[in-house]
Amino acid sequence: MASTEREIIGVDDRVSVGRAIPLGIQHMMSMFGSTVLVPVLTGLDPNVAIMCSGIGTICYLLVTGGKIPSYLGSSFAFISPIIAIGATQGLDAAMSGVIVSGCVYLIVAGIIKIVGTGWLNRVLPPVLVASVMVVIGVGLSATAVKMAFLTTTDGVSSFYSVGAIVAAITLVAAVVLSSLGGILGTVPVLLAIVIGYLVSIPLGLVDFTRVASAAWIGLPNVSAPRFDWGAVILIGPIAFVTIIEHIGHLLAVGEIVGKDYRDMLPRSLCGDGISTIISGFLGGPPTTTYAENIGVMSVTRVYSTQIFWYAAGFALLVGGFCPKLAALIQSIPSPVMGGVCLLLFGLIASNGLRMLVTNGVDFDVNRNLMIASVVIILGVGMETSGVSIPLGNYMLPGMATSTLVGIILNLILPMPKGKKDAEPEVAGEKDASK
Repeated sequence: MASTEREIIGVDDRVSVGRAIPLGIQHMMSMFGSTVLVPVLTGLDPNVAIMCSGIGTICYLLVTGGKIPSYLGSSFAFISPIIAIGATQGLDAAMSGVIVSGCVYLIVAGIIKIVGTGWLNRVLPPVLVASVMVVIGVGLSATAVKMAFLTTTDGVSSFYSVGAIVAAITLVAAVVLSSLGGILGTVPVLLAIVIGYLVSIPLGLVDFTRVASAAWIGLPNVSAPRFDWGAVILIGPIAFVTIIEHIGHLLAVGEIVGKDYRDMLPRSLCGDGISTIISGFLGGPPTTTYAENIGVMSVTRVYSTQIFWYAAGFALLVGGFCPKLAALIQSIPSPVMGGVCLLLFGLIASNGLRMLVTNGVDFDVNRNLMIASVVIILGVGMETSGVSIPLGNYMLPGMATSTLVGIILNLILPMPKGKKDAEPEVAGEKDASK
């Protein structure tokens, strides 16, 4: 059994340039679809968004000292307010709200730095963290399924049999390749995307029009922000919602790689905030840590932050200076990315279930059962159905809502005598090979 397990490349490990390049491209390809979708929906420039994701990830790695393997891409939480401000005041005005939201990150990071992170162990016990991981993975399942099996014509979605075949082939390729050892086993997502893409070409799913017309070398269409109080009031506070999601992602990364990142939360938030501020000044969307890349780490067992430097560099190059490569990657059909995401998102949820087991969460304890039940059903239900709770001008998505409800339940439900929820194993660094 041990002989079939792939090598684990740890957070601090280094690989050769020949291996780092495909691994970096794999991470860039995994985040590409979602990162481009946000600017497409809001009217921002996709190439600028790609470039800003690269710049933001580099800033994040610098701020965190290269200790946290995470990729930053476009945030979906800000889509509606950016569209609203863009329609009335212009996208340049919306960017002032984006910049302020990044400043909110810095303020919260400073507060946590002062008060410490010890409260996280009490507020976010293993049963809650694991449940949130399940929500992250399963909550994104609807997005992956829609990409894999549906097509939209004149605003009406219907089952797309050809796309489903491509998605199935891509998924099978990713699963088979991920079970292999050696170099192939470390880049299954990238190879699966290539296989799916090649299958899509003769089926007529790939449109090369934009690729042919795009220039090989070009500069991004950056734009300066314009301060607007309305944008600041509407967009800035949304950062409090994404901060909750950020914490969930950080704990998920720590669980997957086998490290405790709770003490690094202020630096992690600071890195995300600086990334968002820079993106706002360049005319890009707010950034956030990406579940897709968390999934890639889970399937490949390659956790080295070195790879994220390469991924960020490629995104900066493609989005900032090579429109043709950007157009080529954007030509990847949705079913291909959907097939891959079915695996990536599922692995995040599976790691949440594994965390319940490894931390010995006792479901004979009624409070544990109640917390997990409410958090998972509420979060997954809201995320998959697209329901958000309106709070004035803001919308609270499923993951943030379920996390807040879980925190409240954890604080108010009594702990039975003689029963105690297991302390987080991540409170001390654990063996990533387990």
